[in-house]
Amino acid sequence: MDPNEVRRAWDALSETYARRRDPDGSDADLIDDLLAALPADPTVLDVGCGDGARTLANLPPGSVGLDVSRRGLELAAETVPEARLIQGEMSRLPVADDSVDGITAYHSVFHVARERHPEVYAEFARVLRPGGLALLTLPGGRFETVRRGWMGGRMFFSAPGREATLAQLRDAGFDEVWTTTADDPLGSSTAFAFARLRA
Repeated sequence: MDPNEVRRAWDALSETYARRRDPDGSDADLIDDLLAALPADPTVLDVGCGDGARTLANLPPGSVGLDVSRRGLELAAETVPEARLIQGEMSRLPVADDSVDGITAYHSVFHVARERHPEVYAEFARVLRPGGLALLTLPGGRFETVRRGWMGGRMFFSAPGREATLAQLRDAGFDEVWTTTADDPLGSSTAFAFARLRA
């Protein structure tokens, strides 16, 4: 799927995805760990924010939600009215250099073709301030597929694998990377990575 197809797929599925998620997955608790490691009153960018209920709603006031889907952002505006919302692609973030303290990217990077993941992590490094911290879903395997019937529609998933992802983060300038697991909003145990940008 090209980026426009992914955008259209999310426009069609955003409401269904928001309805079907479990509101109590332990992955939301990782945000507390992220915020504890950031300066006071941080600016956090939520990449792939969707309707905002799971991640953006738990971030400090003034945080920024970015999504490729206009419908997702409309839902986020209802859920988190105080957030700043931007439509855009994560491989070309419409965000200034060195402008955020933290990034969350829950269940989002794997909707970009895996050969472009280094571009995504380079963009994360560009917009983070030195020493900034990213928290993102870590894929367990190497895959590239369009899942038909997913949430009643079709969706693109792509990843180079766990070790390749960790290597790409380090190549992008994240010199401290550690991992953990948590329950995701669809009820599965999922790996996450914390990645701190070189100061």
